Amino acid sequence: MKFSTYKVKATGLTSYGSIKEEDGIITISDIGKSHGGDLREWIEEDSIDELKNIAEKASHLYHENEIEYMVPIQSGEKIVCIGVNYAKRNAEYKDNSDAPKYPSVFLRYLDSFTGHKENMVRPPESDKLDYEGEIVIIIGKGGRRIPIEQAHDHIAGLTLMNEGTLRDWVRHAKFNVTQGKNFEKSGIIGPWMMTADEVTDYKNLSIQTRVNGEIRQDDNTSNLMFPFDYIISYLSKFMTLKPGDMISTGTPNGAGARFDPPIYLKPGDTVEVEAAGVGILRNGVIDEVL
Repeated sequence: MKFSTYKVKATGLTSYGSIKEEDGIITISDIGKSHGGDLREWIEEDSIDELKNIAEKASHLYHENEIEYMVPIQSGEKIVCIGVNYAKRNAEYKDNSDAPKYPSVFLRYLDSFTGHKENMVRPPESDKLDYEGEIVIIIGKGGRRIPIEQAHDHIAGLTLMNEGTLRDWVRHAKFNVTQGKNFEKSGIIGPWMMTADEVTDYKNLSIQTRVNGEIRQDDNTSNLMFPFDYIISYLSKFMTLKPGDMISTGTPNGAGARFDPPIYLKPGDTVEVEAAGVGILRNGVIDEVL
């Protein structure tokens, strides 16, 4: 089942509900209005099954043109990102380096993202805004030092990310990429959370990124150097993973910076990330209005 967090345009109120797709038309229920809280609270209380039962009986009140999609998890503690995780992506750097022994890890903040069908914002400080389509794990059951064989049991669901990056700003310092990864509204997460029971095989999920209809990235999680279970176990060795934490699992080769010459995003572009049976995450691009 799929659950969205959204803002009702007519009232400005934030709520959440289940997604229904029929004949290409998407409608959304309003579970938040009657039950309060947010999606993270249901995850934290290990009550996703109860939420699904409620959703099956709920009326779908809103057409998607009546709402603004938001990042599905609004009150999670951490957004953890894994860099250079697809095998072809590592080769794309053309530095003759061996496959990494451990994953590259960095953090992003919620303010650096916006929701499905919203616009990525290109700041005046850089014209090198790039796309990165990724599958995102939403942590269900938290834990520390999670055994790899139990890691999949800690997944509440999946969502998608367009992990927008300001390429020149990730090179401002010798050892970190934080600046170029955290410009406000430079990335997108959504369109919603798909619950884990809809995933049959985490090691065989396709992912594709399109810019203005042109396929730029196309791969499968079978090619991950560090699969989902390893990532969860590895991260939990040095941090406590908590319900609602989001972990982006890396982007395939084909980002704009790797073309010769590079092809960066510009206002008017449309980016689509389609993966894992979740759906299609779609966004436009605009310049920041000062």
